[in-house]
Amino acid sequence: MTGALLAILRRDLARLLRGAQGGALGSGIALPILFFLAVAIIFPFAVGPDPRLLARVGGGVIWVAALLAAILPLDRLVEPDIEMGFFDQWALRGIAEEGVIAMRVIAHWLSFAPALMLAALPAGALLGLDGTQLGMVELGLLAGTPGLAALGVMVAAITAGLKGGAALAGLLVIPLAVPILIFGAGALASGGASGVALCGAVSLVLVALAPFAGAGAIRAGR
Repeated sequence: MTGALLAILRRDLARLLRGAQGGALGSGIALPILFFLAVAIIFPFAVGPDPRLLARVGGGVIWVAALLAAILPLDRLVEPDIEMGFFDQWALRGIAEEGVIAMRVIAHWLSFAPALMLAALPAGALLGLDGTQLGMVELGLLAGTPGLAALGVMVAAITAGLKGGAALAGLLVIPLAVPILIFGAGALASGGASGVALCGAVSLVLVALAPFAGAGAIRAGR
């Protein structure tokens, strides 16, 4: 069973890294990262070059950009496999939906979070964050992005098969991700690690909940 789940993880990760059109390895993450950097580049033009203002709001901007970048691949997380009958085949082979969804959460996180944390370094520099602030942002992203990945997969499973499901999934993820954004960006504002710890706690709850909620939604949709 462990070997089968690891094979599913490798397949899911390769598919997400290749993107919707099945391009070269890594092309799937290019669009979310370029989108993330574009927000960081454009924001100073919108609010002005005041370095103190940019440093004060820069962490929140990075968090909002990270959330929007995590939402972009939602339509590819669950629905294509349901349409092609992969979940039915895995169930016939005795692989529980909970295990498949857990592997999907890990693959989704690996496909965007490490690259996003690297992209946060130039984005933080563009927004005028100092080393301490940037370190807190990186810690917050490390704690919070697993929760964003779990939330994305869970909502994608719930909305799979619905008309306009991709757009609905994006609308559902944004309000549900508010606690992670509050604690993640709030840690930067307060200068303490308590916000990062709370962000990590919310993230862990979502990671623990996602396999059961996602699997239940897939079984209910049959």
